[in-house]
Amino acid sequence: MKLGMVGLPNVGKSTLFNALTNAGAESANYPFCTIEPNVGIVSVPDERLDKLKEMYDPVKFTPATLEFVDIAGLVKGASKGEGLGNKFLGDIREVDAIVHVVRCFEDDNIIHVDGNINPRRDIETIDLELIFSDLELLERRIDRTKKLIKSDKKYEAEAEFLEELKAHLESGKSARSFDFTEEQAEIIKTTPLLSAKPVIYAANLSEEDFRGNIENSEHYKTVCEIAEADHAAVLPICAQLEAEIADMEGEDKMMFLSELGLEVSGLDRIIKEGYSLLGLISFLTAGQPEVRAWTIRKGTKAPQAAGKIHTDFERGFIRAEVVSFDDLMSCGSMAAAKEKGLVRSEGKEYVMRDGDIVLFKFNV
Repeated sequence: MKLGMVGLPNVGKSTLFNALTNAGAESANYPFCTIEPNVGIVSVPDERLDKLKEMYDPVKFTPATLEFVDIAGLVKGASKGEGLGNKFLGDIREVDAIVHVVRCFEDDNIIHVDGNINPRRDIETIDLELIFSDLELLERRIDRTKKLIKSDKKYEAEAEFLEELKAHLESGKSARSFDFTEEQAEIIKTTPLLSAKPVIYAANLSEEDFRGNIENSEHYKTVCEIAEADHAAVLPICAQLEAEIADMEGEDKMMFLSELGLEVSGLDRIIKEGYSLLGLISFLTAGQPEVRAWTIRKGTKAPQAAGKIHTDFERGFIRAEVVSFDDLMSCGSMAAAKEKGLVRSEGKEYVMRDGDIVLFKFNV
């Protein structure tokens, strides 16, 4: 999963990016890796994997990973190439979902690029650049479709849908908020729209608001209203506090989170929202050589899940030996789970479930 972090200048984007990537390296026992100055890879926290590690004492321990991309700053006119516009839009095209950091705190010492705090305006500034870029793509698609109508009338319905979507975008609404039918979603798959990408609005609150009653923040309420209309998720967060959490370990970290009324850090909460938005789950492989988590989409069948490990596994798939994580933990060992008949033999039509522990059988 690759999440792109966007936001206007001085909204706390870089502070949050640094806090999340450092926290990920510390909390999940996976080496922090900087590919470029603005890209960080962190491991996905998973207590199930930690318990399997205790059970098997493996030679290798490999959690699922998440890539955060701190996307270049944006100015109005990015869709026309202003500032770093082309890089900004190009980077967004490469990510699975967007974490849009929205400033919801007042601070006279941190000047806002537009002079005052206004989450609705800030969100619209970035959304409109994505929409303008989408309109250019859509207009080209409409032109091609209309030419096809001359030889085949079946494209008339497609052209009508594309014109409807274009009108929706021209009204300033994102493609995310368009209610696609299944057929329409298939049609538009070949035209990847930036404003259709899933979004988590990270409402960056002051420490006072975050520690107090978040619901009393008018700025936060505004972000929630926008998120609801936009089919997006919203996550209250305080980048400054996350920076402090990133420097803590063990009991100190847990006590600080408890004091804030939280069970987990911002990183964990963003990952959970990301998995939910993208429809992702994890299956696990476990043994003395390696304990590992694998990320797949909900609805993935066993052979395709096997293909995540190696293409030969999918090509020569015979069956999958599956036990749920909870069943394995209650039995205490794989041998005990087999004795109780809790290890199932599943075929090619088996749909994987979150937390499945699997051994794939294959023959090439």
